This record gives sequence, structure tokens and C-alpha cells, in this order.
Amino acid sequence: MKIQNRITALFLILIIISVFVVTGCHGTTELVGFKVPNHFDETKKYEISFWAKNDTNMNQVEIYHKAVSDFQKLYPNITVNLKLYTDYGRIYQDVITNIATNTTPNVCITYPDHIATYLKGANTVVPLDSLMADDKYGLGGSEIKFDAPTAEEIIPKFLNEGKIGNVQYALPFMRSTEACYINKTYVEKLGFTVPEVITWDFMWEVAEAATAKDENGNYLINGQKVMIPIIYKSTDNMMIQMLAQSGAEYSNDEGEILIFNDSTAGFLKEIEKHAKTGAFSTFKISSYPADFLNAGQCIFAIDSTAGATWMGSNAPLLDIAEEAIVDFETEVRTIPQFDPENPMMISQGPSVCIFNKDDSGQVLASWLFMQFLLTNDVQIAYSQTEGYCPVTSKAQQSSEYVDYLSREGEDNVKYYDIKLKATKLLIDNIDNTFVTPVFSGSASLRDAAGQMIESVTKAVKRKKTVDDAFIQKLYSEMTSLYKLDQVGNSSNSKPELGKLPYESMLMIIVIIFAWICIVAYIVLEKIRRRR
Repeated sequence: MKIQNRITALFLILIIISVFVVTGCHGTTELVGFKVPNHFDETKKYEISFWAKNDTNMNQVEIYHKAVSDFQKLYPNITVNLKLYTDYGRIYQDVITNIATNTTPNVCITYPDHIATYLKGANTVVPLDSLMADDKYGLGGSEIKFDAPTAEEIIPKFLNEGKIGNVQYALPFMRSTEACYINKTYVEKLGFTVPEVITWDFMWEVAEAATAKDENGNYLINGQKVMIPIIYKSTDNMMIQMLAQSGAEYSNDEGEILIFNDSTAGFLKEIEKHAKTGAFSTFKISSYPADFLNAGQCIFAIDSTAGATWMGSNAPLLDIAEEAIVDFETEVRTIPQFDPENPMMISQGPSVCIFNKDDSGQVLASWLFMQFLLTNDVQIAYSQTEGYCPVTSKAQQSSEYVDYLSREGEDNVKYYDIKLKATKLLIDNIDNTFVTPVFSGSASLRDAAGQMIESVTKAVKRKKTVDDAFIQKLYSEMTSLYKLDQVGNSSNSKPELGKLPYESMLMIIVIIFAWICIVAYIVLEKIRRRR
């Protein structure tokens, strides 16, 4: 009886230990709180790397350099090494690569969808909650050497976009949305009037009217051989917004993949119909919407408000020859809507996160620089380069920024009217913006959403039939290509045979070890008794 009691006690102790081990290990992949140092040692030298993205806009590059320089004057013991990218996707891929070698940057321009993937590695991204709330070094803290915004001065909707679960992993840096840049001259030439809020039906109707040609194959609207009435830059946003506006499903907070539904199929068939007439194309297939718009070869160019300085006959940034530019009047509207009374558009734009390092002082140095990016000087200067809006009420309500917005059209550079119209469009519609659920794999789902539109448009050019069978096959291809059956708790997901979660494997190992110990104990006890 004593042996049995000892075995039971040993087994219970091992099980309790295993529970603590597994619980502890599980926590490392979700959240390891950062303990803020009581004091920042300014006698110690710190070197941090900052990976940032610019829109091939040299003004933005200069702002980054100035921000680094100004910050280093305040904190001469911190050296900031700036690395610039022209594509968010490249930053994302480089971070993923560097996680494996533990060489991630300290501060990084990113998106919450990307952070969700970074978090698959244990303790990679610093949770910001304790840093934000710290009395000395938190947002607006007493020991900060610059005029940092408080948490209350960051636009709440923008701040909440950086949460994954209930944990703040990113702060917003800039915000934009999508806008529809319209050749008003051509719309009116076709006999239509641009409404205050355009609908999908209106855009399709005008676009189809613009496809008429003369007997020589020239388009009647522009007298040229080329006319693509609608060019959409980000087809992932197109699909996501169509689903949101119509109340159809895309995904949920639990990570379920819900996009493969009848509404999506209906949208794809509608797009196929207009691609077949030549009324619709995409950036990936045709090229930048602005290039066609400015050459009089596009009527509805849908792109980010952050691309406003490329749009219009007088755009300060142009990628086409001067002799190719056509003079026309440009209107800026929200993206097409299904319900003009209840407009919906996506909120986008870069956020900033910090990667964990062994030295808490280096993490604190990174946090200080991260806050510096939210100061009025940086926020206002950067927002003026494109159709971005600052992410703090402190900057938006400043006299400098209010004056900037009031000077629309004074010149074709700083006060370029299309840029300021795009900015005001976003500010006026902040409450109408939305974001998609963030989870590990949400970036892949976004890619799949856009790729379906690209695939349908390409299929039309290849004379393929886009019917129910085609769409069901497309759904299957997207699931496989983007591994959506392995994402979150997807309703489409199937368990991947041969692979168990780390915690499950650890539990199995502990239980096996417990039984080995029990058997060994029994054998040794019997040997002892015989002796």
C-alpha cells in the first residue's frame, strides 16, 4: 500500500510540474510583459536600427534623416541606423528571415497583419502596454526630453488598430485610406455627373460607356488606341471593401477563413463581366493607375490617398513624359459604395513596432525613438508629403496643420489641391473606416483576396470561362497556395498530420517521462525488497 501511495504522489507531482512547464511555455508565444527599467542610463552607448518605408519620395527620406538627427541631439548616447525600403512586402520578408537568426531590427515600420506572423516566434515583438503606461518613460512621461503625445492624444481608432487580442503591439505612424481619382472632364463628356458619393453601379455604367470605339479602333472618349476606364491598385482592398460594404463575411477575430462564399463569387463574376469588355483592369496587369489617368487613358484610378501627388494633370510627381499628359479636371471621391448613406472604406497606413532584445536599455532606447516619430514635427512634416493624415489629435489640431489644410491649391507642390483633398477625405471619414481582424495568417488571407481578382481578370484575357466550376477551383487553389487551411481556427482547416503544437509535444514527453520514472521506481523497489 505504501508503494502505491508513493507512486500516486510521484505521479501527481510530475503532472503538476508538467502543467506549470506547459503553461509557462505557452505564455512565451503570446505575451512576455516588458519590465520597464527604473532609469535610462544616458552614459551608456546604444545602437538601434530603424527599418522604414518611403514612397520613392525624397521628401520622406529627408524627414526620416531629420528625425534621426533631431532625436540624436536629444539623446547623443543613442545611434539610430536608418535602413530604407520602397516596399512593405520587402520589410516583411526581411523581418521573417531575420527572426530565424535573431537579427531583427529594433524599430520597424510595419502592419498589424505582419506583426501577427512575427509573433509566431517566441517573444519577438515587445508588448507596449507597460511602456505606454510608465510614469517616467511612457507616452508623455515625465522623463521624456521632447513633447511626446499622451495616449489620449493618439486617435483612439488608429491606436486600437495596433492591438492583437487585448495587447498593444504597435503604435500608428501615419494613416491613409483609398480614394477614387476621377477624370471629371471625361465623365461629363460621356453625359454623366460625378455624384458626391459614387456607387459601384455608377462607376461600372460610366466605364462601359467609355469603351465605345470608332471604325478605326480608336476610343471615342479620348481618340486614342488605349483606354482602361477603371484601374484598381490594390485588389486585396477591393475585395475586402466590397465584402464589408455588402455585409458579407471575410474572416473573424477567431481566425476563421470565411471569404469563400457566394458573395465573393458574385463579385468575381461582376468583375469578370467588366474585364471582358476592357472596362476594368488592375495595377499588376496594366501598371500604375496614375500613369493611365494622367495620359487620358483611365477615368477611375483607385489608389491610396498616399498616392495623391501622382494623380492629376498638374501632379508634382509624374512617371510619364510631359507630352503624354492630357489636361483634365480631377475629382477626388471615396471608393465606390453599395450604400452611399453608410460609406465604408479601409483604414491603412504604416504602424511602428519594437523587437525584443536581451538588453532592456536598448529596448527602452528604441521605445524613446518610437515615441519621437509621433511628435508634431515628424507627424506634420511626413503627412504633408502625401495624402496621409497625422495619427494624433495633438498634430491634427495644431495651428500649423490647420493652416496647411486651409491652403489647398496655393501651389502644385506642398499645397497641391488633389493631395489636400485626399487628406481631407480621410479626416472627414475616420469614423467610416474599418480594419480586418488580425491573426497569424491574416496577411496570407489578404493576399488571397486580391489574387482572386487578379486571377479572374487574367482568365478573361486568356479566354477562359469564369463560371461556378472555375470559382470553386479558384477557392481551392487559393486555400492551397496561401496555406489557408492551416490558418487560425479556419472553418476550412484540416489538421496537419505529423505535426503537433509545441505544448502538446512537451506534455507528451513529460507524461512519458513520468511513466518511465514510475516503472523505474517499481522495479527498484522490488529489487530492494528482494535484497
